[in-house]
Amino acid sequence: MIPTGFAGVEAQLWLWLVAMIRPGAMFVAAPIFGAAFVPLQVRFILALALGIPALSATSFVLPAEGLVSFEGVALVAGEVMVGLAIGFAVQIGFSAALVAGELIGNAMGLGFAAMVDPATGQQNPALSQFLSIMGTFLFLSIGGHLALAATVVESYQALPPGQAWISAESLGGLVRFGGVLFAAGLSIALPVAFAIVLVQLVMGMLSRTAPQLNLFAVGFPAALLAGMVLLAIAAPMIGEGIIGALQLGLEEARRIATAS
Repeated sequence: MIPTGFAGVEAQLWLWLVAMIRPGAMFVAAPIFGAAFVPLQVRFILALALGIPALSATSFVLPAEGLVSFEGVALVAGEVMVGLAIGFAVQIGFSAALVAGELIGNAMGLGFAAMVDPATGQQNPALSQFLSIMGTFLFLSIGGHLALAATVVESYQALPPGQAWISAESLGGLVRFGGVLFAAGLSIALPVAFAIVLVQLVMGMLSRTAPQLNLFAVGFPAALLAGMVLLAIAAPMIGEGIIGALQLGLEEARRIATAS
């Protein structure tokens, strides 16, 4: 028999579990928080810290038959869907830096130079890894992590638990927003990649005018040197482009959270 003082503990634990679902799903898909190097315990604590006050601001009541019922499963599925959509929208904006790094790396001839990304455990081009680290610092510097947390808390007002079903229009907008990833990555890489392509065209012209010139011995170092110099010159522009892509991701996440 449960003591009188602990009669409401079980119901409170179920409420905490529901409160953790949406922020926890968001952390799985969001950049930085969903990285492999972030301990699972940290994600649990952050999800609980965000979910409890957000859920307390709503008039949520547990289903009469508990979570192990059709109504409870629908509740959990809706929470997971909203959290994943919010995190994935920000991840799309963050991935623009990876696309830009791959474009620049291929133009420089460094497409074969890969290293293991500690965030995903997968091999990415070295320049993509560099721009990803740069994007991480910029994301934190503009307060993206705080904006993401505020977006999750705000979503409980527009999409309260039990009614958190994303409309087909919102899902379609998220799919269309995926096209922004390639456009943003191209705009970030364009200043450097286009200049490197011009360098390679000049080297091609030189190889035609001077056949004795070894294109592989001269062209690769020239493209690599030009790429390093152009990266240093265009660093402010690249940073602004990455910030713009991150802000677009945060705006899309907020649009999903507010069901607008």
